Amino acid sequence: MRCVLIASTAAELLFYWADAAFLRRLQPPDAGQGPALEDSLNTLFAPLIISCAALLEKLADTYTCFTTEQGRHLHVLHMFGDCLYIAVNGDGTESEDDLRRTLFVLRRLVEAHCGLVTLDSHLVRKELRPPDSEQRERVWSLLRGLLETYSHLREEDQSFAVEAVERLIHPQLCEQCIEFLERQVVQYINTSPERGGDEVCHAFLLVHTKLLAFYSSRNASSIRPADLLVLILLVQDLYPSQSAEEELGPQLTAGNVLPQGPRRSESIPMSSPGSHGAVEKDSDDQDTDDLSVPEIYYTPEPSPSRDSMGSESWSEGAETLSTRESDAADVQMAEDLLQTLGPLVPEASNPRRIFLDANLREGYCPLLPHTMHCLPLWPGISLVLLTKGPTTQVAVTLYQLLDGFLVLERKLEEGPEVGAPRSYPFLAELRQRMDKFVKKLSGQDIQLQNSWVDLKNKIFSRSEPGSSLELLQAVANVKRQLCSVYRQLFLASASHSLSQGLRDRAQKLMREKLLDWRDFLLVKSRRNITMVSYLEDFPGLVHFIYVDRTAGQMMAPSLSMTEKSSSELGKGPLATFIKKKVWSLIALTRRYLQKGYTTLMLQDGDYCCSYFLWFENELGYKLEVMEVPVLADDSAPVGMLAGDYYRKLLRYYSKNHQAEVVKCYELLTVHLGIIPSELVVQQACDLARRLWEPSRIPLL
Repeated sequence: MRCVLIASTAAELLFYWADAAFLRRLQPPDAGQGPALEDSLNTLFAPLIISCAALLEKLADTYTCFTTEQGRHLHVLHMFGDCLYIAVNGDGTESEDDLRRTLFVLRRLVEAHCGLVTLDSHLVRKELRPPDSEQRERVWSLLRGLLETYSHLREEDQSFAVEAVERLIHPQLCEQCIEFLERQVVQYINTSPERGGDEVCHAFLLVHTKLLAFYSSRNASSIRPADLLVLILLVQDLYPSQSAEEELGPQLTAGNVLPQGPRRSESIPMSSPGSHGAVEKDSDDQDTDDLSVPEIYYTPEPSPSRDSMGSESWSEGAETLSTRESDAADVQMAEDLLQTLGPLVPEASNPRRIFLDANLREGYCPLLPHTMHCLPLWPGISLVLLTKGPTTQVAVTLYQLLDGFLVLERKLEEGPEVGAPRSYPFLAELRQRMDKFVKKLSGQDIQLQNSWVDLKNKIFSRSEPGSSLELLQAVANVKRQLCSVYRQLFLASASHSLSQGLRDRAQKLMREKLLDWRDFLLVKSRRNITMVSYLEDFPGLVHFIYVDRTAGQMMAPSLSMTEKSSSELGKGPLATFIKKKVWSLIALTRRYLQKGYTTLMLQDGDYCCSYFLWFENELGYKLEVMEVPVLADDSAPVGMLAGDYYRKLLRYYSKNHQAEVVKCYELLTVHLGIIPSELVVQQACDLARRLWEPSRIPLL
């Protein structure tokens, strides 16, 4: 029984998501949804919201977590600006850290869709709760879908469990794809007269949640790993991964139609409240899995040869297929492929306005407007294009002005200093920039112009400047008008998008180039790395996750369990047990890292689990160990999506190593319990050295 909602301090409901069990408890089944449901939620949570607002006003502090009588319902709360985010769990499947992580991820999703408007509580309320009920339902449905997709991926996908991007390991194909993205996609679109002022700054290929290739144009800012993970989440929400049998076509699943994967609501909780697990079957089903049905691994056709990746093949497309024998199975596969591609064409683009961190020559902007075009090639394989429009410079200027007024606001809140506020050293430059910006608008925004004149009269008055309260109100008014300009430019107006012809061409060419590789990539994505290649050198090793936190990328053997493919652990209770063990270890290491521990080793039943975090320079030499900051319980959770903990950790560590590039790595391992701890440590060192080199696979 779960619920997540956003409310204003005036107890106005701005967004909610609730599962079926929560809705059943809230109102009878025949009551339906709509205003009646919103009224019920308001009635239920209004006392809590009002008490939080009162505590903040009187004590400048409030509660962040509590449980109800008998500990049945866990509540986690967090204030972002003037909006209160609340998460509730009543079935014991989520811990306090899980709920807080959900709230921070929801906040990140709101920022990704609203941009700098989130700096103003009044305007963000308009975005989250539009007056029109249909438009409001569209906004809420979008956020609900993203939350459900995130919850599912966090429980099922290792990359979202550790919050790092997983690459598809095939250096040769990766290089070829990068070259093709550069020449045939990005350069072609950016030099085409059809682009209408838009410029493709990033293009990448995804196979499910795994990154195959990524290319950025020369003038583009590097994309943060946290933003890339958000984009992968958006793609998965648009085109959810299907079962391996559906993707590979009917010829691989002859016989009865196979069922879909387990629904998220059917997940059985792990032993600890903060863990996430896969679906467990009944004992009878598990016995049937282990005894009656042998393990079946789908083996695709051999990888295309070097010749098929040469310049001739890449320029001529898929015509080489016709040189092979066309037996009945091949014909059937082609027909199935055409049927699959048919419905994808009408909704191929799905352009969506998205706000991402960018550091351009014009300046830095944490929420720069982009347009995301997701072009599905086949189920499970997508080409994603990120474009920016001609008004990028305006967004950078608006952020710089807002940042300046935020600094001024903090100075005024700290209390009076010696001398008038007009003597602040940064204020002269801020005044000059603001005057220039207002002049460029040429009177198009009278409210911004009036609010700026009012602030100037109060802060630069040669007689008696206004009081601190008056100045704060004037600064808040200017900030609101700047956010309003930002909203009119990038949210109220229709987003720029590439022409349909350019999108169709990119989609068609990419399909042709990857047609030989389609089945190979889909199977490779299910079993990217296998444990078989590590068992001889690392006896007793059951599983590992290696994360390059500087690049935000991870490597790990597959833990997928489907009807036709699985890891070496199979599909029975052992595979489910190991998966639960890994998810529990991830949750445990985060709690210890939050308390300042960078090394952890514990004996857990028949297994030995270990965790190591360390720093290296660019040449791969390990740097000295230092104490990492201890975080409060209600701080942003450890991870990339919820506050980007590792980015801050690298910045903190680099203060004492400013002459060299500092890199951060993590390694989680699960060994058999009979392996001595000394050998576990030695294997971890050897494994890290072995995995360090593949991380140099080209991506950007």
